[in-house]
Amino acid sequence: MSEREDTTAGARRRAVRVTTRNARFQQWEALLTNRTKRLRSGEFLVHGVRPITLAVEYSWPIRSLLYASGQRLSSWAEDLLRETRAERVEMAPELLAELAGKDDAELVAVAALAPDDLSRITLDGPVVVFDRPTDPGNIGAVVRSADAFGAAGVIVTGHAADVYDPKAVRASTGSLFAVPVVRAPAPGPVIEWARAADVRIIGTDETGTVDVGDHDLRGPALIVIGNETRGMSAAWLAACDDVVRIPIGGAASSLNAASAATVLLYEAARQREKK
Repeated sequence: MSEREDTTAGARRRAVRVTTRNARFQQWEALLTNRTKRLRSGEFLVHGVRPITLAVEYSWPIRSLLYASGQRLSSWAEDLLRETRAERVEMAPELLAELAGKDDAELVAVAALAPDDLSRITLDGPVVVFDRPTDPGNIGAVVRSADAFGAAGVIVTGHAADVYDPKAVRASTGSLFAVPVVRAPAPGPVIEWARAADVRIIGTDETGTVDVGDHDLRGPALIVIGNETRGMSAAWLAACDDVVRIPIGGAASSLNAASAATVLLYEAARQREKK
């Protein structure tokens, strides 16, 4: 790895150059598949124009911007490299393609993990609790719906897939950077936090006694979505003030967890607008 003076876009800035699969590259490569490495380094990778743009717009800490050497960049990429206060790393195109998962990527961002602090969430609307999800894509989809329908945040509890898995980040289409997302190892601290704030806990289950459309979802509340296969844990079920169900027809016995969260969030938004 060597350094050179980079004068791209008329801005004289120092860039790091990576041309081999050195230790730095291997560290970034590990972020794609190794959750433990992401946790230890406090970093994850961000791909795509919209997610990177939203990360910058929402002032998410970006540590490095990686780009391919010898390729003409778009004005979007040039502007980010010029204006973002992050390390610039010029890479051999084939190395950037490995990190990006495709050959035509212009940038890959190395971003810092956010603190798992419940105080990041302001209880001015519904908060989705996703209990022990196993599919990172479902996590990203829930975060995307939370953003679309005005949720105050998302909490992922228990032994779960990683919020910062590339599949989750990609599925959120950048909403991860707009909505506070917090990981909690167990339900207890989250339940105590909700009780201290006098916030209702509403569970979702096909055995619920009230249809979601008949339940008041207008105020702050925790909306608990259970594991894709097993539903809510016993701890969450015991903590619920109410358990609602989504009436469905056809041959389906239940909805996908991310779909269920979307229905609840839409109904909560509909009720707020109607009021």
